[in-house]
Formats: sequence, C-alpha cells, structure tokens
Amino acid sequence: MTSATLLTPASTSSRPGGDRPGPTTRAAERAYIRVLAVLDTAVLTVAILIGYVARFGDEEPSGSEIPYVVVAPALLLVWLVSLKAMRCYDDQVLGYGADEYRRVSAASLRLAGGIAIAGYIADVGVSRGFLAISFAVGTLGLEVARFAARKRLHRARDRGAGWSRKVLVVGDTAHVLELVHTLRREPYAGYQVVGACIPDALLAPVPQRLGDVPVVGSFRGIPEAATAIGADTVAVTASGELTAARLRRLGWQLEGTGVDLVVAPALTDVAGPRIHTRPVAGLPLIHVEAPEFRGARKLVKGFVDRSISLIALLLLSPLLAVIALAIKLDSRGPVLFRQTRVGQGGKEFGVFKFRTMVVNADALLAELAARNETDGLMFKMRDDPRVTRVGRLLRKWSLDELPQLANVLLGQMSLVGPRPPLPSEVARYDGDVARRLLVKPGMTGLWQVSGRSDLSWEDGIRLDLYYVENWSLAADLTILWKTFGAVVNSRGAY
Repeated sequence: MTSATLLTPASTSSRPGGDRPGPTTRAAERAYIRVLAVLDTAVLTVAILIGYVARFGDEEPSGSEIPYVVVAPALLLVWLVSLKAMRCYDDQVLGYGADEYRRVSAASLRLAGGIAIAGYIADVGVSRGFLAISFAVGTLGLEVARFAARKRLHRARDRGAGWSRKVLVVGDTAHVLELVHTLRREPYAGYQVVGACIPDALLAPVPQRLGDVPVVGSFRGIPEAATAIGADTVAVTASGELTAARLRRLGWQLEGTGVDLVVAPALTDVAGPRIHTRPVAGLPLIHVEAPEFRGARKLVKGFVDRSISLIALLLLSPLLAVIALAIKLDSRGPVLFRQTRVGQGGKEFGVFKFRTMVVNADALLAELAARNETDGLMFKMRDDPRVTRVGRLLRKWSLDELPQLANVLLGQMSLVGPRPPLPSEVARYDGDVARRLLVKPGMTGLWQVSGRSDLSWEDGIRLDLYYVENWSLAADLTILWKTFGAVVNSRGAY
C-alpha cells in the first residue's frame, strides 16, 4: 500500500559531481535493484521453462518457424526490457505502496498483448499454450518475488542497515513535528529523520530540539546543515517564510551535492493514483481526483467479492462444520452469533460470526467497562473473561470471522473495507469519521493488516478513512495477501 504523507520531488535536475543521494544510501539502493534484477531473471527463466514443459513435455515442438531455443531466450530478454521500460526498477516506487506491483503486472500484461497481436499479424507459429502458461506463471512469480524482496528490505530498514534515506526536515515547528511523526509511524517507508531546520525567528541562541530531533540550523543555511549531519534528503514542509522563489533557490543550492529535495504538501492521506502534477504558468499544480464511490470499478469489485466468497464458502464448508461442532461441545449456546452492524450508507445489517463468548456476554460488559484497554469508542480486553476456550483459539486465527463470507455473498459487506462499526459507535461519529460509511465494510482491511486490536482508535479511523478515499482493486489484492501474514502472526488478535 502508499505512504500517509505525500513526498513530491521538487528538483530533478542533473547533479554533476556525485551520486544522488549520499553514498551509503545510494549504494544500498543499487544493491537492492541488482537483487531485484537477478530475482526477476530467475523467476522468468523458471516460468518460461514451466511453460515449455507444461505445453510440450517430452514431445518435439512442431509447427513453429522459429526454434524454441531462440524463442525462450528472446522472450526472457524482451520481458526484462518491458519491466525496465515500465520503470519497475525506479527507486521512487520500490519498497512501498502498490504502485510497484501495478507496474510489474502492467509490464507483463502489455507484453503478452503485444506478442499476441504481433504473432497474429506476422503469422508466427509460436504455441499460444506455451505463451499463456509462461505469462501466467511469470506474472504471479514476479509479484511473489517482489513481495519477498520487499519484506527483506523492510527488515533491513528496521535494523537501520543503511537502507533508509537520512532526512533533514525544514519548516515551521508544528509542521516539522507532524511530518516527523508521520515518517516515524511507518519506518519501513525508508525515511529516517536526523535533524530539522526552523525559521530564524524561532531559533534560540543555544542548541535546541523538537522532541528528540535536533535543530541543526535555520532557513539561511539548509545545504550546510544537510552536509553537517550527513543527510541525503531535504524534506520541505509548510512554512510562511519558504516562498516559491526561496524554494527554487534551495533547489539550485543543492545541485551537485548529492542531496535530494522533496516537498511534503499539506495534502495528506491521498494515494498516488489520485494525484497528477500539472505545470501551469510555471507552477507545479497538484490535481487531486475525487474518490470513486460508484461506476464500473465498483461493479467489478462487487462481482469479485461475491464470486470469491461463494467459492470460499464451498471450499471451507468442511472446516466450518468442524468449528461449529467444537463450539457446540465447548459451551452452552448457539454456534453462530448475529450482531447488528452499520454498513454502507448507514444501513444496518446482521453480521455473522462464530460465537466466541459466553451467551450472556453483553450483560457482563457493564461490569468490565472500567477494564477497557483501548481508547475511542471500542471495548477491547486482552484477557476478556467472557471469551470461551474454543473462542480464544478462533480469535487468535480470525476463524470466528469466516461466516462473514455469507454477508459478502449477500452484498452487505466486501472482502476488503473499513471495520464494520456498531450502531452505538456510529451514533457518536463526527462528520469526518462518518465518511467510513461511504463504502461497504470489509472482512479485512488496512486495520486488519496493521495491528488489529493493538491499534489505537485514532490510527484505526485514519486507516479506514485512507482506504475509503483511495481504494483500488490492486490495493484490495495487496491487503488480501497481507491478511494471510497478519493471521499467521496473530498480532493484535484477542
């Protein structure tokens, strides 16, 4: 998925005299890109071999004017060139967000379409089965390999192993603190704040700090401050003193220094696909498209939701039967628990879950209210005495939520979306939080893959609103994939 704070390049001019950015970070980035290139080559080689063996086996290929000993290496080379042409090795998209995955899929699908059209026009007798299998296996393999490489990158960034850019934040005090908080909230994005520059009027005669971030200078000496602390990126946030002319001059001053200049606008929590930069009268105006709450993509999302939920219910029916039997044998009460939740447009519906608590759980809630371990409008306890023995196991692996597939099939929920709220929570929503109701609630979502019950109320709402504003089919697939990891790790499940 994309970062919470948009970082827009403010200067892309050439820098004669050194790499961009500094040597340690840049060397790590080059090493990571080489790893991706090797991984992609290995995946595509295996995919093409699988396509050949699956199509021909031990048979000798016939009907092709070009021998496959030439076709296979040519396909591999053209595929790699297609990935390069689609900027799948661009350091601006690697390691964070869904754009990397979209580019990999687009490069593969466009190449497949181009080869199909070229083969038809030139009447070249290359097996369509060989191509279809190779592209199917290769595209999936590329996505899995990129995911594995990204996880390795995130672990390296968490260890501080030279894989993160060292950032000097420039702006007013309040905006500097806000940007620092945002970047530290998601350290795997690869931005490590090492210092700050604030307006001259706020600079004290003695060294000072903003939280634990050292103030290393004012707006008069930003390039010198970046060099002094070894920063390879200057991130400019809002400030009345940073006029357009002054910002342009800063870009000129950083030329040739190996330091990147990025701008963090006041616009936050908007994903890249909704943002387009348009130069107007010399100004890089940011055009923000409105969120999409209806239309063809919504119809496709609904079709995919219902199709997958139907298939999942059929495949998982033996497991559902075993869980139902275990609940029945473990404690008195019904197998299923039906609770009123609020869906799209404020419409209430009954969400289905396997019962994980004793039958009088709601009556006991008032006695436990003082032991609530979360903030906001929800009630959560790590060791809730109302949860049954089987219920603890079901909650640990999120198996209690499998009956919600029926809600998805009925069109009341989506596979991916905001957490379905209770009517009592919705009654206390303000105008901003109520935007969660513009889309269907989901069985999983950003809240599920980001910590579940370990999240604060504020962070949970922020993630839900981010999804509402920036949902996409590609992001849904990414969240579904990450859900498996979150369930296996059981983090925040109680």
